[in-house]
Amino acid sequence: MRVLLISGASGIGRAIASDILERGGEVVLAGRRRESLDAAVELLGPKASSVVLDLADESSIEAAAAEIGAVDHVVSLAADHANGPVGDLDAGDVRSAFDAKVIGPILLAKHFAPLVEEGGSFLFFSGVAAWKPAPGLSVMATTNGAVAFLAEALAVELAPIRVNALSPGIVDSGAWDAMGSGKDTFFANTASANPARRVGLPSDIAAAAISLLTNTFVTGTTLHVDGGGRLV
Repeated sequence: MRVLLISGASGIGRAIASDILERGGEVVLAGRRRESLDAAVELLGPKASSVVLDLADESSIEAAAAEIGAVDHVVSLAADHANGPVGDLDAGDVRSAFDAKVIGPILLAKHFAPLVEEGGSFLFFSGVAAWKPAPGLSVMATTNGAVAFLAEALAVELAPIRVNALSPGIVDSGAWDAMGSGKDTFFANTASANPARRVGLPSDIAAAAISLLTNTFVTGTTLHVDGGGRLV
């Protein structure tokens, strides 16, 4: 199994990469920053490699496709946030958010679909904000929601290549560490409110991703891995 993993150099992406490698697969990490990619590849070992790819730049996607060649799966965890009240939003930031979650994945499908091997798939990351909109998160909710519809549309258009989406909830992936001591309180409040009574771990999301990559009878589906958080 050869997997192109976009924005997979840390956190959840690193967990997915490790699971793929443990299964005897090969991982190609992709992103905008060569230094981060190289550091991750060094940690992951000889079955990992990297390529520079910017989802906001179609020429870089096309060049990466030419460099990488055939793959079994393409996974994109990319996100570029434009949070804040609608009245304060910057148009450039909003476009960047759509580049990461919607336009970029469409261009990935354009350039990589001809390279996906039989039984392969695309997996795009959505997020719980689409199902629990909140003030200041309108762009995040919209882009994540668009991912779910994009997976359905591309599953039909690209068939028999499969296309799915994965929607994580609150996960202790390192993304919340900047909250400092407030992180523990936030996690405790999240855990007490959701049906699973805990926050997620990168291993939870990685296990779900591997399932979507390997189950050849699942396509056009958004898998919610959020501890039921979207329900409350």
